[in-house]
Amino acid sequence: MSAASAPPERILRAAHAPWLAGAALLALYAAFMGDIYGLRLLTQAGIYALLVIGYQFVFGHAGAFSLAQGAFFGLGAYVTGILGAKLGWGFMTTFPLSILLPAAFALLVAAPVLRLETHYFALATLGLAQVALIGAVNWESLTGGANGLVGVPRVVLFGARIAPGWPLLLFVWGLVALGGVLAWRLTRGMKGLAYRTVRERPLAAASVGLDGGTLRATAFVLSAAYGGAAGALHANSLGVVSPEAFDFSIMVACLTMAVVGGRGRIAGAILGAVLLVHLPEWLRGLEQYYLIAYGAALLLVVILAPDGLAGLVDRTWRRARGTTETLPFLPSSAVVAFTGGAALHVECLTKSFGGVTALDSVELRVAPGEIVGLIGPNGSGKSTLANLITGLYRPDQGHIRLDNAPFEPLRPHEIARLGVARTFQTAELIGGASLIDNVAVAYAATADANLPHARGRALNALAQAGLSDRAWEEAAAQPAGVRRLAEVARAVARKPRFLVLDEPSAGLTDDERATLARLLRGLAAGGVAVLVIDHNLPFLSGLAGRLVCLEAGRVIAAGTPDAVLAHPDVRRAYLGAAEDTP
Repeated sequence: MSAASAPPERILRAAHAPWLAGAALLALYAAFMGDIYGLRLLTQAGIYALLVIGYQFVFGHAGAFSLAQGAFFGLGAYVTGILGAKLGWGFMTTFPLSILLPAAFALLVAAPVLRLETHYFALATLGLAQVALIGAVNWESLTGGANGLVGVPRVVLFGARIAPGWPLLLFVWGLVALGGVLAWRLTRGMKGLAYRTVRERPLAAASVGLDGGTLRATAFVLSAAYGGAAGALHANSLGVVSPEAFDFSIMVACLTMAVVGGRGRIAGAILGAVLLVHLPEWLRGLEQYYLIAYGAALLLVVILAPDGLAGLVDRTWRRARGTTETLPFLPSSAVVAFTGGAALHVECLTKSFGGVTALDSVELRVAPGEIVGLIGPNGSGKSTLANLITGLYRPDQGHIRLDNAPFEPLRPHEIARLGVARTFQTAELIGGASLIDNVAVAYAATADANLPHARGRALNALAQAGLSDRAWEEAAAQPAGVRRLAEVARAVARKPRFLVLDEPSAGLTDDERATLARLLRGLAAGGVAVLVIDHNLPFLSGLAGRLVCLEAGRVIAAGTPDAVLAHPDVRRAYLGAAEDTP
C-alpha cells in the first residue's frame, strides 16, 4: 500500500517510529545508566531543550537570526532569583512571571528590532543581550552584582518539594513535553506553511496576504517566553543565579544545538540538547585533545547533515521505507469560481530612484472583466508599475485605487487582502515544497485556514493550470514553465478581483501558453480585471483587448493591439523599426 492510500494513522505511526524509539532509548539510559551526576546532566539537557524549542520559533520558523535568546534565558533566571531569594516568593508565582516578563520585554523591543534585516537584526539582538549582561553586573542592589544571588528556592508544587534527582528530572522533562506539544500545535499545518513562506519567499508571502511582520513578532515573543521558562528552571535547579546566566556561551550553545539537531523540528531541539550536553563528558577521556575532537564532531555533523540530525534521520527512514510521507486528503469538487472584479485606477503615478525617473505621470485604467497588456522595452518601468500597484514600492506622486479604495496607506499584504493578486518575473515558489503546498499557502491568511481543505482547493487551481498530475512534486524539480503556471495557479486560487502578471508566458511551451490564455480568459469572463506584462507580442495581442506601451516611464501609446503595434513611437521604441522616410 502506498503512502498516498494508507490510513493517516498508520502513516503517522510509521513516520514517528524512529523518534518513539529514541525516546525509549533516552528513558532506558536515564533508568539504567544515570547516576546522580548523570541525572543532573539529563536535567540540564531538558532545560536546554526547552530553550532551543523556543529559539526554533524565531530562528527556525521565522528565519530571523536572533542572538537574544541567551538574554531571555538570563532574564527569566533573574526574575526567579530576585523574587525568590529576596522576596521569598515560591515557584508557583515566580515561574509564570519568569515567562511573562521576558515575553513582555520582547514585545516591547520587537517593533524597532524586527524592522532590521539579516546581520543588522543579529547585531541589534546581540546588543540587547550585552545591555542585559551589563545591567546584571552593575545593578548590585537588585541583582547582587558579579556575585549574583544565592538562596533561590527549589521547585515546590502545591506544598510538595521537587527534590533533585529523579523528581526534578521528571518534572523538567514533563515541561519539555508540554512545551514541545504547544510548539508543535503553533507551527503545524497552515501556520507552519505560512512561516515557511515568510522565511523563504517573503514576496510571495505578502502577495497572498500574509503579514510577515506580525508572524516574526509572534515568533520573537514566543522564543522569549520559552527562554524565560528555561532560565527559571535553571535558577531553581541550581539554587543560585549569577551574571553567567547572560553569558554569550549560553547563546552559542543554544544556536549550536538548534543547528546540529535541526532548526525547525521539536525532535531536533531535544536531540541537539541531549547530544551537546553529553558530548563533552563522553570526550573527557581524550584529555587535552577533547576540545579538538568536540569541534571536529560538530563540524562533521554540520557538513553531513546541513538540515540537522533530525532531518538526516527522517530522510534515512523514508529512504529505508521507500515511501513518501504524503497524507491523503479529499479534494473539493468545486471549481474555483469568480464572482466579480474591481476596476484599477492609476492616476499621474510618478516614481524615481536616486534621481532616475522610473515612471513619469503614468495613467492607466483596467475595468472589471478586461484584459490589458502592458508592453515596452526593458527598463521602461513595467515591473516598477507592478510593484507600485501591489505595494512593494511607494509612489512619489499620484494615486492608485481599486474601485474607491486608495492604496497609498496600505502595506503589500493589506493590498493583497483587498483582492489584488500577482505573479513575479521569477517565480516565487518554495523550492523544497510541493506544488500543491505552494498553491495552498494562498489560503494561509484566511480565517478558516486548514491545510487538508486548502490542499483540496489548491488541487482544483492546479487542475485549471494543467498541473494536477504534478501536484505532489517538488517545485525545485520543475521546469521554468511549470513553476510559472504554478505561481499563476496560486494567484488564481485566491479568487482575486484584480490580477497583475509579470512575464507569465516566459519559458512556457505553446501548449502551456494556450492553457494560460484559456485560464486568463476565464478569469476575465468572471469579471476579474487582468493586467499582463509580457514581451511575447503574438501571445499578448491575441489575449488582451487593449495594449499600453511604456517608454522611459511614460505612456507613449494605448488602444487596441493593432493600433498600438502600428503606432510609429511604439515601432521606433519597442519593435526596433525605422521611422518612415519621405
